[in-house]
Amino acid sequence: MIRVVLVDDHAVMRAGFRMILTSTDDIEVVGEASTGREAIAIAHELQPDVICMDVQMPDMDGLEATRQIVADPAVGAAIVVVTTFDRDDYVFQALQAGASGFLLKNASPDELISAVRVAAAGDALLAPEVTKRVIERFAAESAGSSGAAGAGASGAVRAGASGASSSPSAASPGATTIDVDLTDREREVLCLLARALSNAEIAAELFIGEATVKSHVSNLLAKLGARDRVGAVVYAHRHGLA
Repeated sequence: MIRVVLVDDHAVMRAGFRMILTSTDDIEVVGEASTGREAIAIAHELQPDVICMDVQMPDMDGLEATRQIVADPAVGAAIVVVTTFDRDDYVFQALQAGASGFLLKNASPDELISAVRVAAAGDALLAPEVTKRVIERFAAESAGSSGAAGAGASGAVRAGASGASSSPSAASPGATTIDVDLTDREREVLCLLARALSNAEIAAELFIGEATVKSHVSNLLAKLGARDRVGAVVYAHRHGLA
């Protein structure tokens, strides 16, 4: 079962989400909160798999609550930010805060269910048209930060690491080389992740099984030091692979 916490200051909205999610056989709503502070407390107490987080709430907004939850190693929940506002700055701030996905409240019931399942599986949830626009901004603004900004990858890179491809066709002109030991196949998967392709779409593109794609994605996240696919996509954009 996927254990979910709903965070929204409107009880009617929470009730609607609960009704939709509990209509499935694999999702259980284990708790609710109406403020960001309550969300932090309940995340510690219940240890859910996924938190559906509103943005605008009293006491503490959802973006700040997301930052604090993601920064706490004792909580492993994936966070899907759910809002009525289709604004780049909200998406951008949600990614900066560490959210794994972004969904509008006018999404269909099937889209909400899918969002929870995708986040629970460790995948990122962003529409392709949103991904390119916002991730590129995120990558550009985080490129100057030191250490493990964004995807958790280090700054300057060495070419020709063992197993890594140095093919110029994989990177845009003037792009830096990759600072981690990626195989050619892992580099291909990373490039496709940056195009917002799902595991199934990557499998079809590369003529390999979906289970194999999942294995490559897991290896990529470990090598890049990325928390989730969003971090890997940011890394790809920062290093000219998208």
